[in-house]
Amino acid sequence: MKLEERLRTHVEEELSCDPSLNAAGIGVAASDGIITLTGHVSSHAEKVAAEQAAARVFGVRAVVSELDVKLPASTRVTDEEIAQAAIDVLSWTTLVPKDRIKVRVERGWVVLEGDVDSYFQKAAAHDAVTRLTGVKGISDHIEIRKTGLGPAIQAHIEAALERRFGDGTRRITVETRGDHVTLRGVVRSLGERDEIERAAWTTPGVCHVNNNLSVAGPARRRPRAS
Repeated sequence: MKLEERLRTHVEEELSCDPSLNAAGIGVAASDGIITLTGHVSSHAEKVAAEQAAARVFGVRAVVSELDVKLPASTRVTDEEIAQAAIDVLSWTTLVPKDRIKVRVERGWVVLEGDVDSYFQKAAAHDAVTRLTGVKGISDHIEIRKTGLGPAIQAHIEAALERRFGDGTRRITVETRGDHVTLRGVVRSLGERDEIERAAWTTPGVCHVNNNLSVAGPARRRPRAS
């Protein structure tokens, strides 16, 4: 089996094994480590789950999602109902600061606006709304408040990376400029790339992370000498 065929098969198997989605309507194509997902799913939460499942597979360097969300008739609700559900779930989510996020809904598409104190509050708000019935997609315009960063920010991030990944991050460089952080280097998988970015966000006051980490392609077998 060729490398790309094997990668496509592995992604299809990962999708089929994920209990949070129905992979029957999802098509998978693989080219040079780039996975393209096509077809349709029945909710925004399933779309996110499919994208995450594909990214978990070793050898995947990037995921292109062309999935459409087609809501079953039984889950179709009005924009007003979605908006009220979003307001309620945000008020119940302990990580989300109260009265600082506004919600707009248009044809099932949710727009989040406002500001929070950290990346984890922003992620908590996004994740809470993702699972609501009737949501077709989310535009996340939540901003992180600037708090002023001390000179030790780079050391803080590098220490976090060493705690979590050990010597495996020696080839990763961290550059800081104001509230912006840039990550450069090569990692082994998309999952590792995302985890390293998440570690960078743990520094208080970081408002932007430019993740320029590239994923190394899988080693190709050398042809046998005749």
